[in-house]
Amino acid sequence: MYIAMSTELPSRARVLHSAARVVIVASTYNEKYTTALLDNCLAELEECGSHIQVEVVRVPGAFEVPVTVKRSVVRSNAGNEPDVVIALGVILRGSTAHADLIGEAITTQLLSISCDTLVPVIHEVLLLNDEQQAFARCIASTLNRGREAARAAVAMLNMLEENNELHSMNRRAANVDKLGSFYH
Repeated sequence: MYIAMSTELPSRARVLHSAARVVIVASTYNEKYTTALLDNCLAELEECGSHIQVEVVRVPGAFEVPVTVKRSVVRSNAGNEPDVVIALGVILRGSTAHADLIGEAITTQLLSISCDTLVPVIHEVLLLNDEQQAFARCIASTLNRGREAARAAVAMLNMLEENNELHSMNRRAANVDKLGSFYH
C-alpha cells in the first residue's frame, strides 16, 4: 500500500499580537540542505510576523538536535523560555539501518521533550532516501519543509496565545463570580 505524502504547505498565518520567542536548532551535516531548510524557515517566520524573536543554534549533526532542543528549553532564564522550538536536519539513508535508527531516536526524543516541557517542538529532521528527495524538500518551493516548519510554529504560537487569553478570561470571570458572591 502506497500512501502519498502531502504536497501542500499549510496555509500562512500571521502571528497574533504578542511577542514570541522561537529557537531553531539546525544541524550542519548535509549542509547544502540544512542551510536551505534554515534559510527558508527564517524567511517564512519573517513574513509571518516581524515581532518574532528568533535564536538559531547550529549543531554538528541530526543526532545532536534533541539534546540541544532540551537545553534551549530547560536552561533558559526564567521568563525567557522559547514559546516554540523548531528542529531542522537532514538524514540521508545509506545501505545500513543506521539512518533509520537515528531518525527513530530523534523522533522519540523530540516528542518526549515537547510533552515533558510543554514547549511545542516542530520536528523537521528529515529522513530521506536520496539527494533528489532532499532537494525537493529543502531547496525547491513545492514541498519546502523549512517553510512548513515555520508555518507550523506560527500556528502553535497562535493556538497557545488563544488558549492563554481564554484561560485569563476564565480566571477573570471566576474572580468576578467570587466578588459577586462576597457582596450577596
